[in-house]
Amino acid sequence: MNKPYIICHMMTSVDSRIDCAMTSQLKGVEDYYTTLDELNIPTTVSGRVTAELEMAEPGVFESKDTTPYSQEGFSKKTEAKGYEVIVDTKGKLLWPDAKDMEKPYLIITSEQVTKEYLQYLDRQNISWIACGKEKIDLVRVAEILKVEKKCHRYSMEDQ
Repeated sequence: MNKPYIICHMMTSVDSRIDCAMTSQLKGVEDYYTTLDELNIPTTVSGRVTAELEMAEPGVFESKDTTPYSQEGFSKKTEAKGYEVIVDTKGKLLWPDAKDMEKPYLIITSEQVTKEYLQYLDRQNISWIACGKEKIDLVRVAEILKVEKKCHRYSMEDQ
């Protein structure tokens, strides 16, 4: 199987709401973070809502040109021991420049993301993967993540 080894270490409420303020008050939350530290995982994955609350810049990306990317592709901006992977299906979050980050961002989007958003990520030195026609194809993302070390850098400027 051509996929990375993936561990799902998650915390959620019984009603499945995403509410970081609420989860921080759950009994045993300290155990969650202790276990995460002990796993010593170089790459972690966060969803759009968590990333918006904890990592992204305020605001929403507004595309002037709504032309979708409409194909699978990726842009690898840097080599690192681990990445902060963020799932942002439509490409809405804003980011600081990630040029000198120890654990750089890697944004996962669907192919419906705008070309303009991917160009924005390139300018911010943020790696990205676009795959899945209407929603993210997580199986294919895992395959790309597994073999990406062998692939050359690619960006919107290559088109």
